[in-house]
Amino acid sequence: MEAPALGYSGTDTVAAAAASPERPQPFAELGMNEDEYKRVRHILGRRPTSSELAIYSVMWSEHCSYKSSKVHLRQFGEKAPKTDKLLVGMGENAGVVDIGQGWAVTFKVESHNHPSYVEPYQGAATGVGGIVRDIISMGARPIAVMDSLRFGPADAPDTQRVLPGVVAGIGGYGNSLGLPNIGGETVFDACYEQNPLVNALCVGVMKHEDIKRAVAPGPGNRVILFGALTGPDGIGGASVLASATFDEESHRKRPSVQVGDPFTEKLLIECCLELFGEDLVVGIQDLGAAGVSCATTELAAAGTGGMHVDLDAVPLRDATLLPEEILMSESQERMMAVVEPGKVDRFMEICARWEIPATVIGTVTDTGRLVMTWRGETIVDIPPVTAADEGPVYQRPLQPPADLGSLQSDTPGRLTRPSNGDELRRTVLWLAGSPNLAGKTWVTSQYDRYVMGNTVMAMPENAGVVRIDDESGLGIALSLDGNGRYSRLDPYAGAQLALSEAFRNVAATGARPLAVTNCLNFGSPEDPGVMWQFARAVEGLADGCQYLGIPVTGGNVSFYNQTGTTAINPTPVVGVLGVHDDVRRRVNMSLTTDGATIALLGETREEFGGSEWAHVVYGHLGGLPPLVDLKAEASLASVLVNAVRDGLVTAVHDLSDGGLSQTLVESCLRGGLGAKITLHGDPFVALFSESVARAMVVVTPGAEARLAALCESAGVPVAQLGVAGGDALTVTGRGTEGDQQELFSIPLHELREAHEHMLPSYAD
Repeated sequence: MEAPALGYSGTDTVAAAAASPERPQPFAELGMNEDEYKRVRHILGRRPTSSELAIYSVMWSEHCSYKSSKVHLRQFGEKAPKTDKLLVGMGENAGVVDIGQGWAVTFKVESHNHPSYVEPYQGAATGVGGIVRDIISMGARPIAVMDSLRFGPADAPDTQRVLPGVVAGIGGYGNSLGLPNIGGETVFDACYEQNPLVNALCVGVMKHEDIKRAVAPGPGNRVILFGALTGPDGIGGASVLASATFDEESHRKRPSVQVGDPFTEKLLIECCLELFGEDLVVGIQDLGAAGVSCATTELAAAGTGGMHVDLDAVPLRDATLLPEEILMSESQERMMAVVEPGKVDRFMEICARWEIPATVIGTVTDTGRLVMTWRGETIVDIPPVTAADEGPVYQRPLQPPADLGSLQSDTPGRLTRPSNGDELRRTVLWLAGSPNLAGKTWVTSQYDRYVMGNTVMAMPENAGVVRIDDESGLGIALSLDGNGRYSRLDPYAGAQLALSEAFRNVAATGARPLAVTNCLNFGSPEDPGVMWQFARAVEGLADGCQYLGIPVTGGNVSFYNQTGTTAINPTPVVGVLGVHDDVRRRVNMSLTTDGATIALLGETREEFGGSEWAHVVYGHLGGLPPLVDLKAEASLASVLVNAVRDGLVTAVHDLSDGGLSQTLVESCLRGGLGAKITLHGDPFVALFSESVARAMVVVTPGAEARLAALCESAGVPVAQLGVAGGDALTVTGRGTEGDQQELFSIPLHELREAHEHMLPSYAD
């Protein structure tokens, strides 16, 4: 794989740049357009050196500057609900929220999509490594990871190449770090063929007073680069690979993907925490996208405004690297710290004890300039704020996709529905074994879910739950959800549906939803249809968070997820974090109490647009997604949280993809106990509708009246479905003659065979 041609023979100094204004430069190859290049020349009053061009190209890339999304993302701040729980909001490496008892939690999700297509193992592994370093840079100890994965059809050759490598990369890196992987999702759809989505989340914990920031204050303070050595991997990753449409030409010139070393990162985590514990750091930044370029410009811009850096001091893995390549390298497992002169020796001692290379490469100044030298000559002299904070901002044209009207008018009402018990039975089994709904044990068994000993619940439960404080039982719940089909039909509603599902999943464990992170995966922003989808999704998510009273703490935008002119379905992935006052009172989704009452909370409507039933049985996408009902979602969440707290329920499972049918399958198989269910109304609608704000609960014996009263006071419909027991899922309902009869019965062993067979057979 070839990296972009960046340099010239010999060093391109500031003096040389001033003396050769007409010298051609490869700005287009670095992802810059002509207007952006002209603006750089205007800022500097001359042409940039090749090193300055490298800095501006990566810092002004779509991936780093959010130049097409920034005008829309402002809504997350403008519409943010007022809360004293938000300690650090958007703009930092990750958001931080107060969870009580002096504890703070930081969490964030980011994408590593294109690298994971190019080199699945390393692309996914370094995606995990990068998000973990974001969490470290806030001063926190990472405690868990999650992932949201999307691939092409399960039987496609492209998927067979990419999926095993991605899963192995996530497991290999996370397991080596000793971090539990507590949940996520694995989705298959033709739109993701040749453009998989690999979104990784990390969560960390700290005390309030331990929060760190990415700033470089104090002229005279030293700038220290520590961690792995700098090599040629990942050069141009932010500006070329992550900020351009995938096509054959870009494949040929794509840069190499970063190469990860989780064992170095594990040492780096412990080293950083010891440095923080001795108060040796006044500012810190991880080196991810844009590498040294990003760390130096952002630290300087957020501090006293200036920095002097000696690039000769950067420890290299490859001595032939040119200065501009050093600046653009995205070698992993590196951090940059700002340290007072009197504390440098102790900083170095701790790094040496952890076998972490550390080098002073510069000094903080108050000049308002970022100056870099190489072999005694000045090769960079720029105002850092212009690279870090004053990049181009675009108001891209917006227009609904040309096919949206015809797509929405093609409703699933024209599709033939199962009309008798045998057909309903086949549909239940078909969905249970379909790629998106089948058991993901083949994937999740490669992840360590219980390392560190604080995992309370993990996949396939509604949400991951982690204990924070042993004595009080304080803990957190996390869920990561999205649905590209819903967003394709209506991006505003699709974003809110992703939010509501994650919100519901967290509440289903008994946790109070508290905060949101997101990863917004879309096609090219230069396509007005894609940009309209993005704008509507952001507006929907901002409005939804405002209504539910939970702030967006930060996130990530991933554009150019398309091959040629074919974009993926717009895929906003939403993570919701909730708080458990005591994780010992959480509930899972398993049916385990023989004879216990099973009840359905919420209202079921005839809603099949974008549903798994239409997708699996007919390959159909059309109509409108389920109606968003945030009021009902909030009411349901309050009932679930209170019911779990008061011991009124022994199990809860939300209804989402696949409807009640899939919820019953998963709860029966998870607990190893069958159920006898009676449906009211149209059995097809009752089983497969994907209406929101619904959950199935198993009522604690003797608590039926108290649960009913709680639901009534909150305005949440509640209906008895049946009882747990036996070794089969037996469903009674309205027959073809309109009478009540047994529609079907499926032994658990047959359900299990259908549900757990698909991925292992595919993977083999």
